[in-house]
Amino acid sequence: MIWQILKWTLRLMLAGIILMGMSACTMLGLNYASLETENRPDPTPELTLPFNAAATRATLEAELYGPWPGELPVSVGESRIVDADYLGGRGTLEEVLVTIGAGDGARTFPIVIAIPNQASERSVPLVISQTFSDNCSVFPNDPVTEFDGAICEGSNMTGFVGFAATNIFGTYIAYAPIDRYFDAGLAYASFPGWSFVPDSSAGADLTMADLEPGPAPTSALMAWAFGFHAAAGVFADDPRIRGDAIAAIGHSRYGKSALIASGWSDRIAAAIAHQSGFGGGSSSRSKTGETLVRMAKSYPHWLRPDLAEDLESGFNLTLDQHFLLALSAPKPIFLGNGRRDVWSDPNSSFVLAQAADPIYEASGVEGLSDGATMRSFDPAAEISYWLRVGGHSVVSEDIDAFTAFMTAHFGSDSPKDTTLQTAR
Repeated sequence: MIWQILKWTLRLMLAGIILMGMSACTMLGLNYASLETENRPDPTPELTLPFNAAATRATLEAELYGPWPGELPVSVGESRIVDADYLGGRGTLEEVLVTIGAGDGARTFPIVIAIPNQASERSVPLVISQTFSDNCSVFPNDPVTEFDGAICEGSNMTGFVGFAATNIFGTYIAYAPIDRYFDAGLAYASFPGWSFVPDSSAGADLTMADLEPGPAPTSALMAWAFGFHAAAGVFADDPRIRGDAIAAIGHSRYGKSALIASGWSDRIAAAIAHQSGFGGGSSSRSKTGETLVRMAKSYPHWLRPDLAEDLESGFNLTLDQHFLLALSAPKPIFLGNGRRDVWSDPNSSFVLAQAADPIYEASGVEGLSDGATMRSFDPAAEISYWLRVGGHSVVSEDIDAFTAFMTAHFGSDSPKDTTLQTAR
């Protein structure tokens, strides 16, 4: 009896620690985001024509993200077929070893790619995902390679931690539903963002300082964005992949880096930024949710050095994030949100999408759909805003929205129904 009590006490303590840690970045979705936008101030400064993309990038680099590490070399090493008869013969599962940087500070890691059989007849679009979990958890039934070079033997997202993570952050926070991407005629590639630059302040700073040649990235977000760019370059010349239809997809912090990659890289044709929040698709000036200053204090390595201290001392960013969205024009971007994800401030994300719309229109595309609201979803819009019920997570409805967006913009052999449930 005493042992049973002790065992359950330890389980409850562990659960409390995990929940507290998770709530620090999501607030567990206990509130609803407002659907009111008319009472929000217009984003400042106003976007005007002609839009100067080069000056915008320079300002965002100097004030928010640090430099784009465009001079870093990317080399492709060993590749192997993991499963030539993947998903019962629907495609192949492969992996390639990629190195970014030169010298002792170079980073080498595997990227896994699943390619549907229709790619043997005509090239297919590709989504590249940066994941929180390791390759073993994304592909739990396949002998892919871990970051340390070991062959995976099942998922690492098991036990209570895996149960808690997937029940709070959704089934697909770790696992990738490759069959559903294949259904949409898409190839899927992924790697953990932290396999390039670690997601810790000390680890990120040391890794980025050792990357050469310069300029070295000074924020993990900028480095992860370059990771998307590097991965796109690896697959762009593969005859099975449409080099003009490679999208960066990421959730939360990797949604931020997906938007940056779209704004800086000519290899990224679209961004699927799901619940990207502050530093991504939400307003840096907003006081709702996490706020930029709190994020910069909690995760100083995500942004340029000393930003948190500068913000607390009264520094104001010259540009708000509608300028980041405008950098993608005319590329399609998907802005995913959850009604209970107040932490990421979906309300300001929609307001910024409205503010970026004139630049999209000036580039010759529609941007937001006419009459768009936070409740509507048009996967064919170049600025496609998605709001569902629920919190900060990746769930089944999100996968439907991602694939509908890709199908609408890049075509598919298997068109999906794009009539999806939106938030109420």
